[in-house]
Amino acid sequence: MMGKKGFMAFALFVFVIFTSLPHTTAAPLKPGEPIVIGVPTALGSIEGRDGWMAIQMAVEEINAKGGVQVGDAKHPLKAYSIDTREHEPGIPVQDALTATEKLILERKPHAIALGNFRSEVLLASMDLMAKYKLPYICSIAMTPLFQKKVLEAYDKYKYCFRNCLNAPYLVMYLQGVMDFVNKEYGFSKAYIIVQDTLWAQGTGKGLDKWYKKNGWEVGSFDAYALGASDFSPSLIKARAQKTQVIVPIFDMPQSGILLKQARAMQIPALLAGFISPVAPENAWKVFEGEVDGMINVIFEIGPVPVKAVPDSVAFNENFSKRWGNEARMNLSGHGPGPSYDSIYIFADAFERAKTVEPDAVVKALEQTDMSGVVGRIKFGKDHQVIYGFDPKETALACAVQWVKPGKREVVFPEAVAESKIALPPYMK
Repeated sequence: MMGKKGFMAFALFVFVIFTSLPHTTAAPLKPGEPIVIGVPTALGSIEGRDGWMAIQMAVEEINAKGGVQVGDAKHPLKAYSIDTREHEPGIPVQDALTATEKLILERKPHAIALGNFRSEVLLASMDLMAKYKLPYICSIAMTPLFQKKVLEAYDKYKYCFRNCLNAPYLVMYLQGVMDFVNKEYGFSKAYIIVQDTLWAQGTGKGLDKWYKKNGWEVGSFDAYALGASDFSPSLIKARAQKTQVIVPIFDMPQSGILLKQARAMQIPALLAGFISPVAPENAWKVFEGEVDGMINVIFEIGPVPVKAVPDSVAFNENFSKRWGNEARMNLSGHGPGPSYDSIYIFADAFERAKTVEPDAVVKALEQTDMSGVVGRIKFGKDHQVIYGFDPKETALACAVQWVKPGKREVVFPEAVAESKIALPPYMK
């Protein structure tokens, strides 16, 4: 017989072995049982809000057609969300992780969609996905460090994928815009203003490097903390330096103040970058026409319909039918298209894998090659969807320019452009 000390030692051994094993939450599917998709994100942000609405729309569409064929049976999809609040200033990364783990433990999802808003939280969440062996498609956070982690520790982080634009791709699109205004108008003086977050700093640094390699003069590179609401110090310097292009990179709600201050101060420079509140179709009304002339990168098409990509036009129309025209006009420029596509990507992977077993689903995701709202969807070895300038070959972002009487004209890439970049009235 085992003595008390021997029993305790054995129990401790079993506990250590058990807790060191990978955790899984979702059991194999029973006939007719729903496939559960967990959606932890910053629901208070416009990107998180719209992404969640897009996911619900995709789930409803797939279920209306009978669900997802997994082996011999069809299964409906069921999506559950939780608010990580990570877009709010001062919210610790751990709070967002706690919310995500709560969703995982309570809902026992087979996969995670949409996911993190902040890059800092995304990087930390990758360990949660590894712990629970959960296939995860991120559709908002943009740091390239995500890809680095996948490549350097594949066996651990192979469950993590991303189908939205990342910071280097945003730089690529901004470079295209800058190259055009340089050749067309001779602009060569820029001023970079970003928010102090990983993705925005990464974007600014990438663009700063490109500028200096291509003969541009960069007046300054300023970073503002989350929640900042006064950008006049940078704008004063930009005017003094006779800046021709101001590049703002912001997703925080307060960033619209930068545009309003630039207009109030009559700064004679082209604004070309990303200001989240300026992306929706209702921005002309919200900003009372002050967006006139601004070039804003729409991180993934869909919220802006691009005629060369019929699925993006259909998404725009169907979003209006499902949620109303006002909701469509409020659609953010980052997240909704990839969030919607992610559900179809998962459905396709489940069907090809013929199971919801995580490792099999990962292999199926890696072989994804399909058309979606954002164009052609294929993952690279680093589990990042590939973006480019031809939607028949890659996923697509675009740059739009606001013009009177309140329209967003697609001006880049050239392969899908529906208008040409023009100087705003105050620069002529």
